[in-house]
Amino acid sequence: MGCKCYHCGFLIAFMRLRTKRTLPIVFGVLLVAAAVTLAVQLRKHAPPEPARLLPGADGYLYVNLRWVRTLNAATQLPPVSHDPEYQQFIQETGFQFERDLDQAAFAVHYPASWGGEGTGGPATEPRFSEIFVGRIQHDQLKTYLRRIAKSVDQYNSTDIFNIPIEGRTVRVAILGVRTVAISNHDDPQLIRSIVDRSRKLASPFGGPAFLRKYYKHVSLGSIGWGIVKVQPAVPGSPSIFGGWSILFPRPATVVVSARYIRSLHLKAEAFTASEQDARTITEKATTFLSLFHAAEGSVTSQGVDPDVKTFFESLKVAQQKDRAVLTATIPPGFIRKAFAESPYPLAPATPAIENKAGAVPDTKKSDAPKSRKAPAK
Repeated sequence: MGCKCYHCGFLIAFMRLRTKRTLPIVFGVLLVAAAVTLAVQLRKHAPPEPARLLPGADGYLYVNLRWVRTLNAATQLPPVSHDPEYQQFIQETGFQFERDLDQAAFAVHYPASWGGEGTGGPATEPRFSEIFVGRIQHDQLKTYLRRIAKSVDQYNSTDIFNIPIEGRTVRVAILGVRTVAISNHDDPQLIRSIVDRSRKLASPFGGPAFLRKYYKHVSLGSIGWGIVKVQPAVPGSPSIFGGWSILFPRPATVVVSARYIRSLHLKAEAFTASEQDARTITEKATTFLSLFHAAEGSVTSQGVDPDVKTFFESLKVAQQKDRAVLTATIPPGFIRKAFAESPYPLAPATPAIENKAGAVPDTKKSDAPKSRKAPAK
């Protein structure tokens, strides 16, 4: 009997010891799993990594061309034409924008003279910082950049190519096997800050504060979006905001996102300082939509194109507290016709590049690609 009690006591003590050892392990595993899950969720709702690399700015734009191709949305666009300069760029670098570019993120820097504490400094026109991600032929691109650059700076083990274009200096840095940074901001520190961020571990908490504040309002699954400040009433604002003053009584932040589900679904939200401002924007936008519908009803007897009709009928404006929200659905046919009827060719354009002596060639040909996706505007 005593033997049995001895064995039972030993067994109980052994189980208690085993439990004490097992619980911390289980707790640690659960803690790690929770941390990983939280990190995944945060990254899912964080801005894309190319956008998080950008410096502080007054506006941000992003497009995921990889998803555009996956969803076959690009089939609605006409083929891209190649002018001689762009074809030369393709041959020298092996990079074709419409084929090899996967993601593009842009930061827009307003001149300080526009008011509203613009991040563009003393520049008289907006400046841009850009991140391109795609299938890059590293050696070919580096050789091309070295040929057209006036000088090359070394920073944090990275070459920064200084390329003179139209009286400005465009700085280009190859950040990795798939990533390139470009900036035509007057301050060279901006592209250096991009290089610094690219060397750190990707964090879902990273990125400019203005971008992080409003990115949560971008529609989930968007293939493209924009977050920009609108400052129509600020003294010194240029004509670029002149048209906005019709809709916006005071400065606001506009978040536009686009999702492609058989059609392009657009959502634009204007974040204002008060419900009264949002009401004013909503009422003015509603008036404009009424005018559009009235114009639609006064067309010729041939009727309205069904894709155009679908687009205008889908336009909706509503107020949500201090926000004015516009939604629209753009059919694939409307997109195809809009580009097909555009007076501008859907092809990259090439800005004139100064030679290393600082002069701009007289010929129309130049050494850099000019593209709507290309850097310096």
